Amino acid sequence: MTVLRSGSATDVGLVRSSNQDLALEGTNLFAVADGMGGHAGGEVASRVAIDALTAAFGRQPTGKGLAEAVTSANDAVWQRSLESTELRGMGTTLTAVALVDEGGRDTLALVNVGDSRSYRFHDRELTQVTNDHSLAEEMVLTGELTPAEAMVHPHRHILTRALGVSPEVNVDLWRIRPTRGDRFLLCSDGLTNELGDAQIVEILSTITDPQEAADLLVKAARTHGGSDNITAVVVDVVIGEEDSGSTPAVAAASADFVPVPPPGAKEPEADRVPVPVPEAKVPNRRERRRAKRRERRRARGRRLITFRTFLFIILFVAIVGGALYAVRWYDTNSYFVALNPDGTANGNELIIYQGRIGGFLWFHPREVQRTGLTMADVDGPYVASVQAGVQESSLKAAQNYVTGLRSDYYATHSTTVTLPPPPTTTTTTVPSASTTTTTQAPG
Repeated sequence: MTVLRSGSATDVGLVRSSNQDLALEGTNLFAVADGMGGHAGGEVASRVAIDALTAAFGRQPTGKGLAEAVTSANDAVWQRSLESTELRGMGTTLTAVALVDEGGRDTLALVNVGDSRSYRFHDRELTQVTNDHSLAEEMVLTGELTPAEAMVHPHRHILTRALGVSPEVNVDLWRIRPTRGDRFLLCSDGLTNELGDAQIVEILSTITDPQEAADLLVKAARTHGGSDNITAVVVDVVIGEEDSGSTPAVAAASADFVPVPPPGAKEPEADRVPVPVPEAKVPNRRERRRAKRRERRRARGRRLITFRTFLFIILFVAIVGGALYAVRWYDTNSYFVALNPDGTANGNELIIYQGRIGGFLWFHPREVQRTGLTMADVDGPYVASVQAGVQESSLKAAQNYVTGLRSDYYATHSTTVTLPPPPTTTTTTVPSASTTTTTQAPG
């Protein structure tokens, strides 16, 4: 005969406004549910799941019956979520252990869906029995992440399995031989997110009363952060089979446990409910595949440029290159006429420059042509413009402007030369044919 003793505790934590966790302590059935789906949805999901589990297991108190009770709980949560739009998408995790009679022998049947955990504390060693149904844990099982990396992975809270998010659910089932002195811990992730194995072991090994142990575990998790609801159920095997000591507590899977077979392996139909695994909380399969690829690259220490990054780089280079070309075109396709600023003897000479007056960004004007004109060759109306600089759209336009200055200057300053009158001669005729007198007019 096996005798169990238990204790449980729960706390809202320091961040949440409501407690969506729910603990179950019965005579032979113990469970922890961690609801999700908002303030109302999470509380409803955990309560519906626990009630349905208790009722279904009471009708068939066996290992297979416990697994089927979890399936019934999933059906209940799923149907309830369809009754109200406010409850759509709600769900819950569930881990439970029950004392059952199988073949005339006491057995502990343990089930799990989600990331709430069940531990076995045997001979001062803590062993996690369940597997987290999360994206990060799947990557640990496939060797893509180490357990330490999974603890801080950004996808550690994305569940791949939960109750109530789909009409069907896959249930993990273990059968464990109850050994006197064994202690089992069922808890929500609000406890394991705050406490490490060493802290849990210290409490379980020093506090003998299961209720006091549950209280202290929850209090310690709250003290260490309390970022989520915290729930713990501690179940002690007071009377049970003697520990033969021939096999380790968890390593003897064939004797103590009937664990979930590795992916791809067959398992007894009686030990598992053959329903597909819904992808709870995973946006879609494409994002999941992408996340796995990213983690594989990170684990291998490689930094690969993705196609999207490559396209972004090309687009960025094209934009920058186009902007530089536009700036260069804006500067080089402009000319202006201005005085030579070098302060030399020909400092008053008009020069044609390529570029913008005063320069543009890092482009400086470049001398193109000396005109030979000075300020002395510029008429008054044009002096101010020439001193400020005259911008033209092309070299030809600038040359025409200089030609115009030259033409205006010579047109304005051209002179007319007046010649003196020619000399005048006067002739006088005397009646006498023998005498002629010529007189020169005064010049």
